[in-house]
Amino acid sequence: MKYTLSLIFCLGVLNAGAQQTFTEKLQKVVESAGRIILHQDKSITDLVNNTNKPAATPVQRRQVDGTVSQFPDSTAVDSLSLGPKVKINGFRIQVYFGDNSRKGKTEARAAGLRFRNSFPELPVYVSFNSPHWLCRAGDFRTMEEASEVLRQIREMGIFREAVIVKSKINVRL
Repeated sequence: MKYTLSLIFCLGVLNAGAQQTFTEKLQKVVESAGRIILHQDKSITDLVNNTNKPAATPVQRRQVDGTVSQFPDSTAVDSLSLGPKVKINGFRIQVYFGDNSRKGKTEARAAGLRFRNSFPELPVYVSFNSPHWLCRAGDFRTMEEASEVLRQIREMGIFREAVIVKSKINVRL
């Protein structure tokens, strides 16, 4: 067993200088171990080998505080150009508060979509904080910023139950 591990380690060290991609290493013929042949699209190979980095796509993400971001910022650009994202204490506007049911989940997502249509520049966070489904919006550093958006929401006559809540918010440094 020791000799096998030593052999694998030595082969790995020797191959490190060869600048092979992961899929090339995987398909390499090794005596008494067989051979792997991959049949896949070039885009998958590029993704696995990290040779062609795709543009950021909006996907559902679970945040550190347990919230699920359903609707990432529509003005998404390369995150490296904006600096690191950190969580700080701040405020969000809670536009929906529901129960622990499938109906609550559906209503929270629908509220998120309605809010997104009215305020596309603000991020929307649909999350489940046991035992309630929540829909919160915005990343406001001050109560005044949140109050201004809440005033606009009330003027439009939508989300009459909306309130400002303290929350961990996402900011870029």
